[in-house]
Amino acid sequence: MSQTDVLLETGTNELEIIEFFVKEETDKGLDIHYFGVNVAKVLEIVEAPMGLEGSEAAVHPSFLGTIPLRDLILPVVDLSVWLDVERAKADNETIIVTEFNAMITGFLVSGVTQIHRVNWKDVEPPSRYVAGMETNCITGTVKINDRFVLMLDLEQVLADLDESGKTDVNLSDVVSEERYRALIVDDSTSVRALLQTNFTNANFEVVVVGDGAEAWGKLLEIKAKAQKEGKSPLDYLDAVVSDVEMPQMDGYTLTRRIKEDPVLKVLPVTLFSSLISDGVLHKGKAVMADAQVTKPEFHGLTEKVINLVKNWDPETVA
Repeated sequence: MSQTDVLLETGTNELEIIEFFVKEETDKGLDIHYFGVNVAKVLEIVEAPMGLEGSEAAVHPSFLGTIPLRDLILPVVDLSVWLDVERAKADNETIIVTEFNAMITGFLVSGVTQIHRVNWKDVEPPSRYVAGMETNCITGTVKINDRFVLMLDLEQVLADLDESGKTDVNLSDVVSEERYRALIVDDSTSVRALLQTNFTNANFEVVVVGDGAEAWGKLLEIKAKAQKEGKSPLDYLDAVVSDVEMPQMDGYTLTRRIKEDPVLKVLPVTLFSSLISDGVLHKGKAVMADAQVTKPEFHGLTEKVINLVKNWDPETVA
């Protein structure tokens, strides 16, 4: 399986998820927990070799070391340990091989069920209580058949494993000479906070929202105000910066709506996502995104947005 195998039209607010499960040993027997991850992050599914064990010297208890995978040395993470679940060990367990944030990582799970195609509108964001937790790794829930599948934030898993990668070292020190206004859209509480700090320090007035649907509502308010006052949306907002994977409405759909709207299309849109790579840049281009930056390049993001706004000519999209 590869990212190019995902035959979804960009900007339709659909995604395909791989559903997998972790079996937990409890006093009453086995419990099965179901999770999901975007197919676009998955390179392949392989059988786990026997004897994978963690080490006391590991940077995190969930890190199981590395295994050879053709021409790769694949780091493997025991997802059950990170989730604090007592996994029922068995033969023929599964490693989900992923690629995002420019990293290839394997996640050990009990097994995989199947691929489901769903609409982001059917993905419910976590409650405010859960979303506000520093350790929250759930980005949403979706009901499939008779069960709820939890969408996991695998980026958060890797961030917690990277002791040397303290998030603030990647923050930008670029400062705009002019005061700009940005709408920031991301479903991750921690990323939203970092982006708000990043752009505020760069001399931006920032409005932060948690998903594309909420952002679209804000943009419709700007559109109505602009039409009422006979002005351009650029008189109220200079840039939109959006994640791609979000409950309710994804970043591709949000971008497509902006660029297809006769009034809002003058706004420059930058996509900021762990999914962005050379192989999927065409998806952003298909919805007419003006720039695309891979997470977690906060420095590169701020610099690119400043340059985009500074050199923006609305006549090119009129």
